Amino acid sequence: MSQGSPGDWAPLDPTPGPPAPPNPFVHELHLSRLQRVKFCLLGVLLAPIRVLLAFIVLFLLWPFAWLQVAGLTEEQLREPITGWRKTVCHHGVLGLSRLLFFLLGFLRIRVRGQRASRLQAPVLVAAPHSTFFDPIVLLPCDLPKVVSRAENLSVPVIGALLRFNQAILVSRHDPASRRRVVEEVRRRATSGGKWPQVLFFPEGTCSNKKALLKFKPGAFIAGVPVQPVLIRYPNSLDTTSWAWRGPGVLKVLWLTASQPCSIVDVEFLPVYRPSLEESRDPTLYANNVQRVMAQALGIPATECEFVESLPVIVVGRLKVALEPQLWELGKVLQKAGLSPGCVDAGTEPGRSRRISQEEFAKQLQLSDSQTVAGAFSYFQQDANGLVDFRDVALALAALSGGRSLEELTRLAFELFAEEPEEQAEEQAKGPGRLLYRDGFSTILHLLLGSPRPAARTLHAELCQAGARQGLSLCEFQDFSLHHPLHGKLFSTYLRPSQTPPASSPGSTTALANGTVQAPKQKGD
Repeated sequence: MSQGSPGDWAPLDPTPGPPAPPNPFVHELHLSRLQRVKFCLLGVLLAPIRVLLAFIVLFLLWPFAWLQVAGLTEEQLREPITGWRKTVCHHGVLGLSRLLFFLLGFLRIRVRGQRASRLQAPVLVAAPHSTFFDPIVLLPCDLPKVVSRAENLSVPVIGALLRFNQAILVSRHDPASRRRVVEEVRRRATSGGKWPQVLFFPEGTCSNKKALLKFKPGAFIAGVPVQPVLIRYPNSLDTTSWAWRGPGVLKVLWLTASQPCSIVDVEFLPVYRPSLEESRDPTLYANNVQRVMAQALGIPATECEFVESLPVIVVGRLKVALEPQLWELGKVLQKAGLSPGCVDAGTEPGRSRRISQEEFAKQLQLSDSQTVAGAFSYFQQDANGLVDFRDVALALAALSGGRSLEELTRLAFELFAEEPEEQAEEQAKGPGRLLYRDGFSTILHLLLGSPRPAARTLHAELCQAGARQGLSLCEFQDFSLHHPLHGKLFSTYLRPSQTPPASSPGSTTALANGTVQAPKQKGD
């Protein structure tokens, strides 16, 4: 196991090169004994008063938010609100919001640069997004419109504030919602200054401020100029970061409210005007703006992102989950008292066998319905709710730890490799069988948590060297075992049953000094 810091990861490639960025999904807060005493005292004396007063102000915001939209139809809310409602309610919410953050300890908001007008930059993009305190950036931006989850409308007070803001709402459960959001963003951004600016956090989730996550293209689809906005918390102790692994909501709130004074720096960079190529390609536009903001912040711009609610990091040309679901499956089976090595897979190489949840439970000899449902959910299901038992067989083989890496990769190849269409039938089980795109992506998704689209792209790159559309066993093992970077990654990820608990210092999941370490679980 690595002896490096669990919060940082470095490339496994032994060849010299620039240092890899720190792991942006992990935040560890180390307090000295004196700091712990200080936070205990201030946490008892100062934090409760601050939080109580802040919640009172939060509820005082509700009447102003309600008054602005009271009696207006949905059709009227499709246009920007003007008149006395705008004047009274806007200034009321703005003043109370500043008081709320002041009570939580944010005594100073230092602004650098100049905010562009809505005609100059209809869209604002703010980064790094590191905490639930980041909405403080709305204050120096004069409360621009935001994009939020539709589910937040049901949250008390927050829902009223979103209606007041005339926020653009996206639903994760409605496939058509994203298309409507794109159309609405484009409509407002191209309104010629009729609508206020729209603010995006293009990373889409919180990080630890040590690197910028991959920007999502939503803010850049309209192809209009954007103004980058940098958010910094230049305090001696970082109590505000709320990353995927690290202090939870209550601890971040308590520690920050216990600080005598917290400072926020908001910097407006010059307006970024897209080229013709960027205006036609939102992804290119997003990547270029990300690089500009990263350079101004002095931190790396990474390809790390959240995919299907899991943090994904980039290792060489490969995207892998920070903690593959395979590891969670191992914990579920271990808790149920099942030894993966004792299960008879009964799969035929190269042939798919679909099984139901009931057959899955019978095959694995599981009786508890909750455990069965939990374990079954880790595998991709088709429209009929069935899973490919080859997926199950490979996962169990990896979890058992009874095979060498060479044997395991050979088994993976045998399970998912197929005979080329032009190959003679009598050679079906010979060395001519190839691993095609879907099988390759399934193997990487199961073993490393790689997103399937990224794995398919990598497969196409690996096949470019030859005329074939698939990989031979030799080529697949050369990639997974002998490559200086990916080989070590496979060797670490494929031994989840031997990794210590996430809280132990030697546990594995973030790439650090040549291995992969696991960050600690959230405490709240």
